[in-house]
Amino acid sequence: MADEFDVVVVGSGGAGMTAALTAAHHGLSVVLVEKTSYFGGSTARSGGGIWIPGNEVLKSAGLRDYSWQARDYLAHVADGYASAERQDAFLTHGPAMLSFVTSHSPLRLSWVRGYSDYYPEGPGGRQEGRSVEPVPVDAHILKDEEPHLNPPYLPVPDGVAITQGDYRWLSLGPRHPRAIIAGMKFTGRLLKGKLTGKRPVSLGQALVTGLRAGLAQAGVPVWLDTPLTGLEVTDGRVTGVKVTGEHEGTITARKGVILAAGGFERNAEMRRRYQAEPVGDEWTTGSVGNTGEAITAAEEAGAALDLMDDAWWGPSIPMPRGPYFVLAERSLPGCVLVNSEGQRFVNESAPYVDAVHAMYEGHAGGTSHIPSWLIFDQRYQETYVFAGRQPGKRFPNKWYTAGIIHTDPEITGLAARIGADPSVLEKTVARFSEFAAAGKDEDFHRGDSAYDRYYGDPRVKPNPNLAPLAKPPFYAVQIVPGDLGTKGGVVTDERARALRADGSVVEGLYAAGNNSAAVMGHSYAGAGATIGPAMAFGYIAALDLAGA
Repeated sequence: MADEFDVVVVGSGGAGMTAALTAAHHGLSVVLVEKTSYFGGSTARSGGGIWIPGNEVLKSAGLRDYSWQARDYLAHVADGYASAERQDAFLTHGPAMLSFVTSHSPLRLSWVRGYSDYYPEGPGGRQEGRSVEPVPVDAHILKDEEPHLNPPYLPVPDGVAITQGDYRWLSLGPRHPRAIIAGMKFTGRLLKGKLTGKRPVSLGQALVTGLRAGLAQAGVPVWLDTPLTGLEVTDGRVTGVKVTGEHEGTITARKGVILAAGGFERNAEMRRRYQAEPVGDEWTTGSVGNTGEAITAAEEAGAALDLMDDAWWGPSIPMPRGPYFVLAERSLPGCVLVNSEGQRFVNESAPYVDAVHAMYEGHAGGTSHIPSWLIFDQRYQETYVFAGRQPGKRFPNKWYTAGIIHTDPEITGLAARIGADPSVLEKTVARFSEFAAAGKDEDFHRGDSAYDRYYGDPRVKPNPNLAPLAKPPFYAVQIVPGDLGTKGGVVTDERARALRADGSVVEGLYAAGNNSAAVMGHSYAGAGATIGPAMAFGYIAALDLAGA
């Protein structure tokens, strides 16, 4: 007998697991199919932040977040690239979704205090931030499923659980008082885990661990090693999915199919077709299974696509073992980002999507911005954690051999090593150092925004993001346009239903997460603005299928 369910969910990241959990608790029979041997998708590899205005975690922490503020802010961020109806659906159902998943799974969340919205000075923006993150959880609650938890994108020692809140302070180096406190907290978690036999996980792994445990409690089957090969369409309606692998054949969906299989960041051919050069599928931290088959299948079923030229970009170092997403390092005082001529072109502390947009815009203007170079001095190197390495620790020889990093006792010598104009780079560094001494970046306003200052060094006055580059030797680290995943995909409505180019509905087909065109448009509201909407629209899709 053929496999048949009310709902088939494709993809096991935050969007897919939330959708499956919601469908099951509304009385629908549901199966979740996953292409790879691991569950969690890109969500498991992420920081695990969730951006949902007005949620109960914020309320319990005493943060009053008015709906009109959130609407003004999201409209400002999306800038016309998502309908008001979709924005309202996200803002209305997002808080209910978080309450639902925490009530029906072991997932627990806490406010990332002070992690501001990415545009906090914009209409409705919040300097205190709206982002929440998972509380570390014991991975052993997964039982036999624990080996199938998708690993994080950076290897960490077993049992080490660092939260987003910890990371902010740890990046400042071990001598900072708040870094000492954060280090004690995570050391305490590590020791507690060893003493109790638990294996604490944090960030995205904690998020998907909680959701996967919730699915197990609800009795939802999760079929790994089951790649999607196409959609079953009957009389214009999507009625199932075609899969191969462990469960080869057609799975019938009596009510509908929810696509939540991630973007196409690992598909070099699709990236070349839709996105500006140079672009590399090797520069992404997205899950290895995200090669776009679900997006292609939806298009073949009649769905329209949008935002295919964009991604959740972030300046990244092209390490030999894979990219390192540069987050705090750009904001710490004593560094500048320059193009091939040695000129600054962006506020280094800007939201990571904006920084890469500036790279591509400058590159299209005729001057090479890809790669760019992060320039810093010995004081910076001795003070701050860089790419996970402790302050003052010598950079690996293989980084130098690969051309990822260069060093020289003189700025002019460093310029020659990276192919920049020595006089231009020298003037750039001198001008920036003058701004740093005055505490005001007259060119790009670094440090003016509360978002900039979040990853700054509060010990540095008068501007926590600015310090002169004065102590030799000097360093240059290669920066490329990496990403957390692509953000283009199926065009959907406020009910997460797939739409055709004429606005009509592709019956029986829903999409959420990076399978769909982002409700954020080309921008990014705050930490977790990928995962928050992904989970919210997975929840909305399941509610719609349940008639709820």
